[in-house]
Amino acid sequence: MFNYTSVSDACIKCGKCVPVCTIHQVHPDETTSPRGFIDLLGAHERGELAIDKTAKDIFESCFLCTACTEVCPNSLPTDMVIEEVRKEIADQYGIAWYKRLFFFLLRHRRIMDIASKLGYVFRTCALSDNNQYGGMTPKFRLPIVKKDRLLPSMASTSILNSYDEELDHGGKGRVAIFIGCLANYNYTGIGHSLVKILKALEIDVFFAKEQKCCAAPAYFTGDFATVEALSKQNIAYFESFIDEVDAIIVPEATCSAMIKHDWEVFFRNRGMHDWAERAKRLNKKIFMATEWLANHTELPKLLEQKGASKELLVTYHDPCHARKVQGIWQEPRALLQTNYRFVEMSDPNRCCGFGGVTMQTEKFHLAEAAGKPKAAMIDESGADVVAAECSACRMQLSHALYKNQSKAVFKNPIELIAEALEDGDA
Repeated sequence: MFNYTSVSDACIKCGKCVPVCTIHQVHPDETTSPRGFIDLLGAHERGELAIDKTAKDIFESCFLCTACTEVCPNSLPTDMVIEEVRKEIADQYGIAWYKRLFFFLLRHRRIMDIASKLGYVFRTCALSDNNQYGGMTPKFRLPIVKKDRLLPSMASTSILNSYDEELDHGGKGRVAIFIGCLANYNYTGIGHSLVKILKALEIDVFFAKEQKCCAAPAYFTGDFATVEALSKQNIAYFESFIDEVDAIIVPEATCSAMIKHDWEVFFRNRGMHDWAERAKRLNKKIFMATEWLANHTELPKLLEQKGASKELLVTYHDPCHARKVQGIWQEPRALLQTNYRFVEMSDPNRCCGFGGVTMQTEKFHLAEAAGKPKAAMIDESGADVVAAECSACRMQLSHALYKNQSKAVFKNPIELIAEALEDGDA
């Protein structure tokens, strides 16, 4: 467990974290700034601050974007101590029924499959498709959801149920795919595109059918029982095939960061060092998809052979869990710039404001406020498409672009790369 007081004492109150903090940008209050969070946590551990509803509201206002850790001269783990106190909040106040239902579905894949299928069949009763921005809008106000909100699309069949477990593409390699929940059930074009890319590279695919959710939504909400259950199941499952694949590739920044970073931290902080070591040993073969494709395959050469497309102007948004947590930002840009006209927005590293389950439900007004300046940056760039290797960012930015009536739409870089390969064949 983190010692809140030691972290608080190590904070020199320099203020470098304040201007980059996502919540402080939309709610400029010293209490909702990284150094404010840290100071309050120190007071809590010293017995000077109870976790009352005001403190609960403050600690649940952090977006966990890690922008503060990127600039902190003392490398203080502000995001990690916030995650720890959310466990205390969950224990003290409980977890809302709809979150518990969501986490139950994440723990039980087959039930989630049934729920997803029913949702697709009956979606038109309450939702209208929005083909321009790639989502759905409610026909009337729904519980927890405003009428004018863009929600993720639904697929008739999940990615894991769309393919055989083994795909033979020629044997030039073999990779496992960890698809992520949003890409599995909602943004299924990502998975289909990844399969097309691997087929073009003649790399065989193992669809890891028994994979569970990476547990990121539960982790950021304080449901540590779900985190422990899901991460242990995944680790044991990965170990059963890790020696038989070249890599496990993940087309999702949040999932990749959770697997490669947070699993080990979680177990280390709970004193389960054997599980922490098991998680760590897996990391040498786990990669974000563009990272592995750019550095370990012939994809860059293949894209060069296909030639450039002049039709679309693309900009790239850096997911917090890619650039800040994993240091991945050059690879997706390098792959995209080979075939598309490319422009940088004014601040690609600024958080889009997704923030997790609580931010997307109880505090959506804050998420929406954080998304507006990002949509404005995308519009100012003149881009036709904004790309990011993260479906959480996709959900957040698609809504922001929809509300702003922007010309730009969102696509995962994996989808754009697959389209470039297809265009080259045409």
